Amino acid sequence: MNEFMSERLVLRRFREDDWKDIHEYLSDEKVVRFEPYNPFSEEESKEEAIYRTKDEAFIAVCLKESGKVIGNLYFSKQDYGTYELGYVFNAHYWHQGYATESANTLISYAFKELNVRRIIAMCNPENKPSWKLLERVNMRREGHHHQNIYFKTNVDNQPIWQDTYEYAILKSEWNNAVK
Repeated sequence: MNEFMSERLVLRRFREDDWKDIHEYLSDEKVVRFEPYNPFSEEESKEEAIYRTKDEAFIAVCLKESGKVIGNLYFSKQDYGTYELGYVFNAHYWHQGYATESANTLISYAFKELNVRRIIAMCNPENKPSWKLLERVNMRREGHHHQNIYFKTNVDNQPIWQDTYEYAILKSEWNNAVK
């Protein structure tokens, strides 16, 4: 993926020196509440920055003016011309349209330049800001999976099951939405 820009943002590959910005948001309990991991330590953030430099699925979302990493997109190739979209953003930058702007930019790039056929996204039904974002970028809810996944266990080491909403958009739907 090449570096590309939206009105206020730069989307680019991660760099090792992004670890401080990564730590700022991935160490925040409210940011990682619905993620499959716990808040990161400084050392884990450094390791994650190195890992993300090698994994093209992770895209740094940076403020155009300062270059600060304020979050990330996840864009992973699946089967049948489908990609999965995910996102995590620094809580200091919530409710300012950055996640929507970056997701729209990536979706547009994917359909125009990569000739992606379909984009999917998953989120916890309790994470209303997440599924509202998916609806703002013209994705449609395709399903509600009940107790289909768990990331953590309780004190008895039993799974803490969660539900998942599944969203998707086809290239043909996106073409119609942007006309």
